[in-house]
Amino acid sequence: MKKAFTLLELIFVIVVIGILAAFIIPRTETNPLYEAAVQVQSDIRYTQHLAMLDDKYNGNDSQWYKGRWQIVFGNTNDYANNKPAYTIFSDSSTYSGDPKESEIAINPKNHNQIMTGGYNNTAALDYNNDNFKGMEELNLGEKYGITNVAFSGGCSIGLRISFDYLGRPFTGDQSSMSGPYFAATQRLITEDCNITLTHGAKTVVVQIAPETGFTKIIF
Repeated sequence: MKKAFTLLELIFVIVVIGILAAFIIPRTETNPLYEAAVQVQSDIRYTQHLAMLDDKYNGNDSQWYKGRWQIVFGNTNDYANNKPAYTIFSDSSTYSGDPKESEIAINPKNHNQIMTGGYNNTAALDYNNDNFKGMEELNLGEKYGITNVAFSGGCSIGLRISFDYLGRPFTGDQSSMSGPYFAATQRLITEDCNITLTHGAKTVVVQIAPETGFTKIIF
């Protein structure tokens, strides 16, 4: 009676274990460009969600539309360490076009945080300040190594996207608009908006469709 494995049998068992491990053990490698794109896609959708829940129409305020929820990106902000970062906010009262602490969306996962990756020298919005109340992951440069964010296609006016109560996407700074839908040229996005994220030599596009605001990732 055989009481031990042969060398060939041992090698076969090792090979089988190796194959099983490749399928069973979860992958530990990460793709920061993909992770950043998924996050941006999710937060664009969240901005749209806020806009659809919070209709800004006010018959007593002729500039009510300037308060629509928006997501604004920046590449050269000193208070975001000169790294690409973004902020989700709803402008109010003076409609300056720049977010204040009280105007920025609250992180739904942590109500002690506001949804900015760094914007100005206000302590709560300054990425380098000990009292920063923002979210590290919204600073795409610091968290994921993203080196640039570029807009093209239907959203080439500034690095901003806003939404109306129907979820339709707009391009540009709302504070310069002279009406709910027109400001010299129509701000409603009428063709695919492409937001290109760059990480080293690689890029990925987060695309927003006109009218519906449907967002997808394109490699």
